[in-house]
Amino acid sequence: MRLLNSWLVVLIEDWRNGGFGLYIHWPFCEAKCPYCDFNSYVNSNVDTQIWEHALISELDRHAQLTKGRLLNSIFFGGGTPSLMPPSLVEKLILRAYEHWTPANDIEITLEANPSSVEAKQFSGFQAAGVNRVSIGIQALNNLDLKKLGRLHSVDEAMAALEVAHRHFDRVSFDLIYGRQDQSLSSWATELEMAISLNSGHLSLYQLTIEPGTAFGYRSNAGKLAGLPNEDLSADMFEFTNETCAIAGLNSYEVSNFSSEGMESKHNLIYWMGGDYVGIGPGAHGRLTVNNQRLATNTILSPGAWLDGVKFKSSGENNREVLSKNDHANELIMMGLRLKDGISQSRVETIAQKCMYIPPDLTELGLLEMSDGLLKATTSGRALLNQIIQKLMF
Repeated sequence: MRLLNSWLVVLIEDWRNGGFGLYIHWPFCEAKCPYCDFNSYVNSNVDTQIWEHALISELDRHAQLTKGRLLNSIFFGGGTPSLMPPSLVEKLILRAYEHWTPANDIEITLEANPSSVEAKQFSGFQAAGVNRVSIGIQALNNLDLKKLGRLHSVDEAMAALEVAHRHFDRVSFDLIYGRQDQSLSSWATELEMAISLNSGHLSLYQLTIEPGTAFGYRSNAGKLAGLPNEDLSADMFEFTNETCAIAGLNSYEVSNFSSEGMESKHNLIYWMGGDYVGIGPGAHGRLTVNNQRLATNTILSPGAWLDGVKFKSSGENNREVLSKNDHANELIMMGLRLKDGISQSRVETIAQKCMYIPPDLTELGLLEMSDGLLKATTSGRALLNQIIQKLMF
């Protein structure tokens, strides 16, 4: 019994290693990108009043489970949350402040697409309380933007970045590499241009062909030519890391690079095993409540989610109690994405068993142990999925 009580104390407090955040999902976009597998929908006629009531209702419901917490971050994701009225964003932020105490350095991020119409709203989002924007640029040449199904041009992206820098101290933008017919030299030119824009934070993702997307269907039909082979993909990954390091951008996570102090606090909550409330269609959450680690997810369809909130007082689809193994495995999966790695003792305490580290992973230089932290090396990060599979309980 003493050991069980000791473990429960550790579990109850463990989320503090990552902090506490709020994720709000806005599922609507102007168009569905062919590579995107996010829960997003094209809808130009959204009744924001109905959505305001529903989102606030869900926010209130979750607040009853997490009273008294310090709120480290709020993240408006999507979809395209820059399509939201700034007045709605402000109401949701103020409501969150009524329930939780905002940290002195709270990060409030809003994802945006770089169309000129949305860029004009940046002043409104700043006034609403947003202090960080993440812009989905994805490519820095117009031909590839068209292939990726993006609605903006490079000029519009540059204009949006300029406006963002005028309103926010913290600006990040995304690029996708490993695209169709992209050479290492063309990616080098693009990456150097991205770094010269001096945003302080870059999210750089290799293109992944996801099932159920337009690209997925084209790939299955043999109609997605020009994707890089394994060697070129590896070269691009290595070049990206080396180039960003030379430029002073720390690869603090596999796909994220930042100047010192510009890391995404919200995403760090995920990667460090913190707690986060997820509201909106398709949003996921992790909450430590009543001595249990809960995995929550919500109804995918916007209409069905609204009906759930209205008629059942909940948009939740499922709530699962994570086992010790599942909790520990999540710490491994998320934590090894970080350059600083994971605490072996933390994982073992949660799992209540020793962690087996295959000797070949260290002998081959894929993993290293330093000050009790297990880290993937640069070589190991290129093979991270395979390494994680070997470490999981």
